[in-house]
Amino acid sequence: MKYLVLIPDGSADDPRAELGGRTPLQAAATPNFDRLARAGTVGLVKTIPDGFAPGSDVANLCVLGYDPHAYYSGRAPLEAASLGIDLDKDDVAFRCNLVYIEESFMSDFSAGHIDTESACRLISYLQEKLGTGDASFFPGLSYRHIMVSKGKALKALCTPPHDITGKPIEPFLPKGQGGSWLRDLMETSARLLADHPVNQKRILESKSPANMIWLWGQGTAPKMPSFHERFGLRGSVISAVDLVKGLGKYAGLEVIEVPGATGWLDTDYAAKARYALKQLESKDFVYVHVEAPDEASHSGDSAAKVEAIERFDSLLLGTLLEGLKDFPEHRVLILPDHATPLATKTHNAEPVPFLLYDSSSRGEKDQSFDEVSASKSNLKFDRGWELMEWFLGTSGA
Repeated sequence: MKYLVLIPDGSADDPRAELGGRTPLQAAATPNFDRLARAGTVGLVKTIPDGFAPGSDVANLCVLGYDPHAYYSGRAPLEAASLGIDLDKDDVAFRCNLVYIEESFMSDFSAGHIDTESACRLISYLQEKLGTGDASFFPGLSYRHIMVSKGKALKALCTPPHDITGKPIEPFLPKGQGGSWLRDLMETSARLLADHPVNQKRILESKSPANMIWLWGQGTAPKMPSFHERFGLRGSVISAVDLVKGLGKYAGLEVIEVPGATGWLDTDYAAKARYALKQLESKDFVYVHVEAPDEASHSGDSAAKVEAIERFDSLLLGTLLEGLKDFPEHRVLILPDHATPLATKTHNAEPVPFLLYDSSSRGEKDQSFDEVSASKSNLKFDRGWELMEWFLGTSGA
């Protein structure tokens, strides 16, 4: 048996007036989702346990079958692992966004989805100017980078920048133990980046400058059993997002780099599918994550979100279904890791729909893969990490 988990990140949503009172999943043309849903099983799963912030870190940990109460230690350590950053036991890793602040407001949490080459120049410059024994800066991809402190500010209260798009930043600057140190780093970065040639060039090109860092998502290195130890399967993870790749590393899954995987609407969906099929030749489990619907949600762009879902269905799922003909015994699980409503432009902890298709499934059910259809199902997992056990057949529903 081959197992595929497909994550259209943040695709769950609420009904939208501009979509005729439908959610993006309902409004999108998704013939492949529809076909699998009619033959498969749909339901709801709570991927964000009570008491946890609704982030992709907690959600993907949960979807992979790990109880966040036991294994969650922070978002940034997962991204650090993806970048090959080894954390000592006293190290605290922080997510370090390059953001665009305009008149003290969070104008763009991604600095216009800054290209990686330009971003790395800026982070290297900050390491030269601000890197000390207490803080080190490591370049990542696009706007996503890492700062590592030597045991400082672990308990500071930090806010994800994508939660405050269009809002004044002052109320959301780091607070609590170590907060003033983090604020000093952020404010100093603003002074250093303001006149950097990279940003001067971006302004001339009418692009958002990356004129400040935003520190958040801190944590220490997690300790968790491998996916093979948990479920007896060896597998791979495919994603453009460092967070998901780092989680895969800690879970002992092979991280597969796919050319053209960008984390945005223009990502190469079909290439992700082809690489996943190649992995199934030697592995039994592949986890494929696509960031694009979530990014569209954070931008409040309903048309882009619908388009991202449609591309996921046609280019990724369509390619996979054609290739799965070579693997006659297979199971496919599809779900957003969390909901990201367009109205709020940020994540929430509401249960999300899931779809399970088994190659042995037969029949024609009156259901689809969306929030409304899933809510009518009597199948719900309140302990989200148990969904993986059920999907793999290691426990009952």
